[in-house]
Amino acid sequence: MKKEAVLQMKNIEKAYYGNKVLKNISLSVKAGEIHALLGENGAGKSTLMNILFGMPVIHSTGGFSGEVRLNDEIVEIKSPFDAMKLGIGMVHQEFMLIPDFTITENIKVNRETTTPNFISRTFKSKRLETLDHRAMDSDARKALDTLGMGIDEWTKVAGLPIGYMQFIEIAREIDKSGIKLLVFDEPTAVLTEGEADNLIAAIKGLAAKGIGILFITHRLEEVLQAADNITILRDGELVATRKKKETSVIELAELMVGRKIQILNKSGANNGGTDQREKAIEIKNLEVKMPGEAVKGIDLDVYKGEILGIGGLAGQGKIGIANGIMGLYESTGEVLINGQNLVLNDTKGSLRAGIAFVSEDRRGVGLLLDASIEYNIAVTTLQVKNKFLKRYGFFKQIDGRGVRQHAQQLIKDLDIRCSGSQQLTRQLSGGNQQKVCIARALTLEPNVLLVSEPTRGIDIGAKKLVLDLLLKLNKELGMTIIMTSSELVELRSICDRIVIISDGGIEGILPPEAEDREFGLMMAGEYKKLLGKEGM
Repeated sequence: MKKEAVLQMKNIEKAYYGNKVLKNISLSVKAGEIHALLGENGAGKSTLMNILFGMPVIHSTGGFSGEVRLNDEIVEIKSPFDAMKLGIGMVHQEFMLIPDFTITENIKVNRETTTPNFISRTFKSKRLETLDHRAMDSDARKALDTLGMGIDEWTKVAGLPIGYMQFIEIAREIDKSGIKLLVFDEPTAVLTEGEADNLIAAIKGLAAKGIGILFITHRLEEVLQAADNITILRDGELVATRKKKETSVIELAELMVGRKIQILNKSGANNGGTDQREKAIEIKNLEVKMPGEAVKGIDLDVYKGEILGIGGLAGQGKIGIANGIMGLYESTGEVLINGQNLVLNDTKGSLRAGIAFVSEDRRGVGLLLDASIEYNIAVTTLQVKNKFLKRYGFFKQIDGRGVRQHAQQLIKDLDIRCSGSQQLTRQLSGGNQQKVCIARALTLEPNVLLVSEPTRGIDIGAKKLVLDLLLKLNKELGMTIIMTSSELVELRSICDRIVIISDGGIEGILPPEAEDREFGLMMAGEYKKLLGKEGM
């Protein structure tokens, strides 16, 4: 018997401030089907899910075009509450549990079962009714049994293993009445291999009951293990839809990553044989406790005069490396700068050692938005190197003229589009704000420049200007640059080597002209596994 489509998203298009991020996307999920949705960071998966769940960011930015159908009826989903009423649920990657509540209380939160009492009848208020713990425990037990969980429903969540917490998240969703479609967003990202296998078995069990499953993941072997059909997005476009039996891990990796690459890096760059070159940084067994981007022990050499790229999917640890070196999160291991040991967990020490950092959080960490451009450019050097200061006996005063002249020169050199050095940084475009961050880093006169997500949140034209600037600094000043980015195409355009981080470790190092499938397999964490199988 042919199964009907639970969800149909037809010809979906979405633009943010003139930048089209979804281009004519169509997706269909049938009752009882497990449909995987693949794509790099920025491919459009999150925006598509925001549309499905009626998130405010969609409606506050002009809405979208196309239609969403549930059971072949057009629906208008204006909020996540609307989605829930229509039978759409989501199991998030990040847990949304209350540790001091029991499993039952977490499953039933905001949907408690109550019974009338004397006071509620007197005041005719449902809010004054008594909680029906027996009924709620019964519902929770039923949801847990559906997932094959033998744990008692009255157990507190605090202290439970991660795998149990993920199952409780699922139990909360399937306890909701009339559930038709469940979206799993990277559900195995924090699970062990055994826990992931148990979760996939549970997902298959839910699909067998007729629930449509949309499975978002980057683990390609899991896709082939669980999914019936697979949709791949890239750069906001639908690249392909494949049946599981008609594809492979290698093809999925190629489809997920493949695109035209324009290699801009300097001619004659040494992408191999770098072991003969002088080392700028030596990293040994570096661990960084950065929430969501933990680094779990890496060894890496960075050579003088190269642009080293660090890539990988979100949450795999790539962002943690630079933040750990700069002492912004607790770190252990060993880092050598020009052969000298760097004292970890000391930001000023890292700056004094000749390392400058352009943070991925431009507005939160990188800039003083309500201060002038010139002050933003000078402030770190003022604090770390006591530069731009005039001394009057025991007193110090900022050399305003010196700061201004320096800022005006960098504004000219970096082509920062502004009304003058005294303009507030908040008033600049994203691309020009990023150039101010780079100007501040250059003012430190660093030997090594760490740049994280340098083009995040800026338009296409500004992206090129920033990348060209990094290339210019490397070529003309011989500056060693470590560039961390979610945009693989950008890393491949200017870097000499690219390190791919997966699950907190190095999955591999590739030259920019390596095959798309190699990058895709590494980003999915499948490269070493595949090599291991081939070597058996």
